[in-house]
Amino acid sequence: MAARRSSDVPRSEELFASLPSGIDICHQTFGEPSDPAVLLVMGLGGPMGWWDTAFCERLARRGFFVIRYDNRDTGRSTKLRQHRVSRQDLVRAFVPLPRLGPVDLRAKAPYGIADLADDAFGLLDHLGLESAHVTGVSMGGMIAQTMAIVRPERVTSLVSIMSTTGRRTVGWQDPRVLLHLLKRTEPTREAYIERAMASAAVIGSPEHPADPVASRLRAEVTYDRGWSSSGVLRHMLAVLTQPDRTTALSRLDVPTTVVHGLADRLVHRSGGAATAAAVPGAQHVEVPGMGHDLPEALWDTYVDAIADTAARADSR
Repeated sequence: MAARRSSDVPRSEELFASLPSGIDICHQTFGEPSDPAVLLVMGLGGPMGWWDTAFCERLARRGFFVIRYDNRDTGRSTKLRQHRVSRQDLVRAFVPLPRLGPVDLRAKAPYGIADLADDAFGLLDHLGLESAHVTGVSMGGMIAQTMAIVRPERVTSLVSIMSTTGRRTVGWQDPRVLLHLLKRTEPTREAYIERAMASAAVIGSPEHPADPVASRLRAEVTYDRGWSSSGVLRHMLAVLTQPDRTTALSRLDVPTTVVHGLADRLVHRSGGAATAAAVPGAQHVEVPGMGHDLPEALWDTYVDAIADTAARADSR
């Protein structure tokens, strides 16, 4: 398949898919619809723009129809503000409490990872796609894994980046990072931008530090497109209440690649190792100096992982 120049990559406007669930999903596509589809699933609190436009074009030039989208509670997709989540709910989910007779002390999430996977399937339905190569990062990796588990016929191949299986004993967070992420800030645009830039420095790739100007621009765009602090809390609760997928992953028959950074402080490398060990035949790529982000210097690593995993699926 001939590579395309960047200027030759078709790009749609930001469009909306109205799902039967009542959720509206904002999405954008790159490349030719006749090419194999790649669905890019972003992580906690991240809008689709965190899959950089130039990255999507690079992937499309490899012969893919690339789809990026805002998960519910991010960007321009539906916000479920009627479902309030407190920091106490997060604590209860982080330290699970038992059910004592009629009293259930366990934290209840407004929605879970499976619901976010249903949103992704709804988007594929809207686009008229029976299946896609699915790539997810962080929480997006959890969503992508869940998609492959519940509807394997619709996931042609799976790439899970800096994610984990849901088992509490792997993929843990550095306590200092967790305290930073839970720190309260003023609900203003500038406060969000400052915190986002600080977070990027804390969890980013030490060998590929983010450019401060680019980091600030991304934070500004993220806030202006519809950043929701309550949405972030709902995402966090979905992650904290997710099931352990290890056994279900062991039954997968989907070509899979797991990519994880050796310097990831938000999701320990053990999460990626456990995912790769669980999925039969999974390729495991550990990247020195990579933290919990997608630095431009490593884009070819991710693109190659997606393309090579798709080729393994095609060889079947």
